[in-house]
Amino acid sequence: MGLLDGLKQALGLKAEADATRDADPDDLWGMSTAYVTMEADLGYAPTGNAALCFAAVDSTDFTDALGNVEAILEAGEAETGTTAEFVEDSHGYHWIVLEDDTFEDLVTSVHFAADELIEQGYGSRLLAALFAFDHPAEDRSVYWVYSFRRGAYYPFAPLPGKRERDSGPEFKLRSVLDGELDLEDDEAYWYPLWPEDDGHPWE
Repeated sequence: MGLLDGLKQALGLKAEADATRDADPDDLWGMSTAYVTMEADLGYAPTGNAALCFAAVDSTDFTDALGNVEAILEAGEAETGTTAEFVEDSHGYHWIVLEDDTFEDLVTSVHFAADELIEQGYGSRLLAALFAFDHPAEDRSVYWVYSFRRGAYYPFAPLPGKRERDSGPEFKLRSVLDGELDLEDDEAYWYPLWPEDDGHPWE
């Protein structure tokens, strides 16, 4: 699995200590229009993948809450075709991985899942939402990462096969989407979510 060591400190404990406000899934709706700008102005197209990362709780109540999320997503799949898979990475963090060629349906599904966990009292367990994009002409993948504890987005552009980020596309994304998305101003919170090899961070 591809999440960097120390994710709990990065998007969990440290971000919680410096949290600007409680988790608000309505911030996710901004991505419903931002992806149009991504494609029209920058040439990035959605890959059809998104994911919600959270830290689990060893309790029956939390298991029941996840069951509610799964039921909501299953009902959504029947209507929109969005598929959902629940996976755990090697660091013990959990992901709801979503696939759909219709980007608006991906955003809706991530919102439904996050909102249900918040409604069940587990908003503090939400770490991040990720939306994946490709630039076919430049053979490059980038992500918009939403930190629930900071209430802001930031771009992440990992270099293929390396634990290095490509700052050029990240700053370009910030300059173009600033004002359309609520962006993280402090680059110290632009935490890298390294994928394994050329996969996605949740793989």
